[in-house]
Amino acid sequence: MLKIRVLTATIFLAVFLPALYFLPASAWLALCAAGLGVAAWEWASLASLGAGGRVFYALVLIALFAAPAIPGTPWSAGPQAPAWAYHAAALFWVALAPLWIWKRPRVGGRALLLGIGAVVLLPAFAAAVDLRNLHPGLLLALLVIVWISDTAAYFTGRRFGRHKLAPVISPGKTWEGVGGALAAVALYAMAWASLTGPAGLPDWQFATPIGRAWIIPILLALAVVGMIGDLFESLIKRQAGVKDSGTLLPGHGGFLDRIDAPVAMLPLAALAFMR
Repeated sequence: MLKIRVLTATIFLAVFLPALYFLPASAWLALCAAGLGVAAWEWASLASLGAGGRVFYALVLIALFAAPAIPGTPWSAGPQAPAWAYHAAALFWVALAPLWIWKRPRVGGRALLLGIGAVVLLPAFAAAVDLRNLHPGLLLALLVIVWISDTAAYFTGRRFGRHKLAPVISPGKTWEGVGGALAAVALYAMAWASLTGPAGLPDWQFATPIGRAWIIPILLALAVVGMIGDLFESLIKRQAGVKDSGTLLPGHGGFLDRIDAPVAMLPLAALAFMR
């Protein structure tokens, strides 16, 4: 299984990295819209919608996502998402989602679950556009937080894991894995902070207002929010009675299974790194 996961991840990166750096802005927007459509389809599946309902839900979210790109409209001159959308996502991930995970209530009704899907997905994909517009390297550096966190948590948990983090929601996760993930992200943050001096500044740092003293706490906070996103999606899947959100990615499950941490982390990253 590990070999299949690594192979799938390698193929994904082979497609993602050239797209990140070389696609024009309009093509990147279209790619993000397609990704949003896939994620919305899988979310609608977790809400037990039929094929027609999934298509409709995905098209509605894509239309809302693409609206700021329509020339001549009042909202076309600004970022892909207004600041209030990122603040709403931050409120959800920092306050509501942890409470939901702790209390583990069942989401009552499809309408509420689909509404939560909009709050979860739309700001995240908008942030992927806005952060990439600042610089592709900045978006990549932020996504690396999740990749480092997931990898360190997996191997630390397998080697040292004894105390379950959320046994009812995700039995495989441990507090030892969390500690390993945060330690690895802290090392990454220290390396990032060392690049924020007046000389030798990497080109993706030029637009960010974050000072060196804030890099480590912000990156650690983003890693924690990513873990909350992972647990929240696990809660929704457990309510739906499924192990994975889909079968699109061999060894990984569905598309949502791979972006559960970034969708939580990216809106907060947009608030932190965009002027």
